Amino acid sequence: MRRSLSAWERKPLTGSRLAIVLLSLLALLIVTSVLAISIGSVSIDFGHVLGALTGSKHTPETAQTIVMQIRLPRVLLAILVGAGLSIAGVVLQALLRNPLAEPYILGISSGGTVGAIIALTASLGVLGISLSSFAGSALVMLLVYALAHRRGQLDTYTLLLAGVMIGAFFNAAILLIIAVFTQELRDAFLWLMGNLSTARAESLVIVAPVICIMSVALLWNAKSFNLIATGDETATQLGVNVRSVKRISYLLASLLTGAVVSVSGVVGFVGLIIPHICRLLFGPDHRLLLPAAALLGAIFLVITDAIARTVIAPAEIPVGAVTAAIGAPLFVYLLRRG
Repeated sequence: MRRSLSAWERKPLTGSRLAIVLLSLLALLIVTSVLAISIGSVSIDFGHVLGALTGSKHTPETAQTIVMQIRLPRVLLAILVGAGLSIAGVVLQALLRNPLAEPYILGISSGGTVGAIIALTASLGVLGISLSSFAGSALVMLLVYALAHRRGQLDTYTLLLAGVMIGAFFNAAILLIIAVFTQELRDAFLWLMGNLSTARAESLVIVAPVICIMSVALLWNAKSFNLIATGDETATQLGVNVRSVKRISYLLASLLTGAVVSVSGVVGFVGLIIPHICRLLFGPDHRLLLPAAALLGAIFLVITDAIARTVIAPAEIPVGAVTAAIGAPLFVYLLRRG
């Protein structure tokens, strides 16, 4: 997508500009999160939400239970998933130099879904489902990496094709498993469409450190991504170990996606559209692009999950269906605008 840069994007990245953007997005995320906690099939007064979050003794017990045990874990999970998918999307688009690259195009989500559905049919429980899903994602990651690794180099073109091919194979396996085990059909479809309703403090404790560590490690390579985006030869001449950065970043982005899939299922479009929106708003510098995408992705998923659980309350829509309904037309608009 070729276009002229805005005056905001042409400005050099300074500490003050970085702070203004990130603090503004952080403030918006906090406000959005508190509002999302207050709405649902049972509305909770804004003051009671703040009271529950601060541990006030004057907060009704029912409100305290709903906020702390149900809605807060779900909002926190939405923040982690949205941020993780957005960071992975930015990194994969930089590595592949392809604006259509996103976490799920490499087949990682399909492997995670197969693992989750196998665990569902075996009734392994929430922790077993998460671990099985992560194992499936890791298996696909290793397969794709092995196919794309040639003569000591990571071939990004082969990486993309291998991901699509293996993803298609595992999607076929998903349909086969669902056809055989019809009793677990509903849970399997919820996983395929993305679902945050299983958010619990226990799962957050397990997945949050993984997502945070992978995200910080990828943020550390922001300058290298800027140089790789200009071309491998140029980056090498400027002192970047392109082979090492690509290998490590692909593995980290894949593990990050696998961790997300293990707790949320397949939530599409977040890792595709959020990087594009952030480039339009803030420019291509990954030192700003990566943290901004993490915050904006978190905001986006908090909002879409709030929509998913309130639009037909007390029932709810899978959050992946909402992100697709919003993301698909939005991405078409961004393509035409570019």
